[in-house]
Amino acid sequence: MSDRIRVLYLEDEPTQAEAMQSVLRDAGFECTHCDLGETFLKKLENSEYDLLILDWEVPDKSGVEVLEQVRSFYQWKGPILFVTNRDAEQDIVSALEKGADDYMIKPFRRSELAARLTALVRRAGLLDEKGDLEIGPFTISQAHREILVEGKAVALTTKEYELGLLLLKNVGRLYSRKYLLKNIWGIDSDISTRTVDAHVSSLRRKLNIRAASGYRIKTVYQHGYRLEKLLESEAVA
Repeated sequence: MSDRIRVLYLEDEPTQAEAMQSVLRDAGFECTHCDLGETFLKKLENSEYDLLILDWEVPDKSGVEVLEQVRSFYQWKGPILFVTNRDAEQDIVSALEKGADDYMIKPFRRSELAARLTALVRRAGLLDEKGDLEIGPFTISQAHREILVEGKAVALTTKEYELGLLLLKNVGRLYSRKYLLKNIWGIDSDISTRTVDAHVSSLRRKLNIRAASGYRIKTVYQHGYRLEKLLESEAVA
């Protein structure tokens, strides 16, 4: 793959963690490993990842608790794989119902794990990074780094394009100002949040993101922004 798939991995057992990271390296993935649930959630909030892998039993909170937070509070839409010792049917069903996309029981076989990971990223569309993306009235031309509204290209600055790309590819996901500053502007700080606010305001105006478009950028108090798809009853002209 041209662009490496970025994996965030939760596992507190060192031997298991090294075995998993070895498989990921061999498959061409880039892995960030955490051994605590809270550390994992902080990493997810402040960096961009494509795939999550969770163990069930870690010291500070269960993998299922982490899964619920990832899917509900963070509104993370990407693929999630559970890899755990727990093999009871009710545990498997519980993890899948709470938002896991696949479930593997330890000890895992390297070839099966690699195949499962490839299937997950393919289903998530992570292997085609240059094609056009259609999201409601918006079209993202990744090859030309343009966003079109109703087929018409919009003049955006580089940072506006990157911000629009991130939000449109992750509808429903909440992003903190700190995350946006770090990953779009390269500023690792809590200051200068007006930069983010100004760009969000400009993006709303230029892309005409309002109720009539079927989408809105919601400001989440003391946290950041989330692009939301509106219900038909909310999308009034």
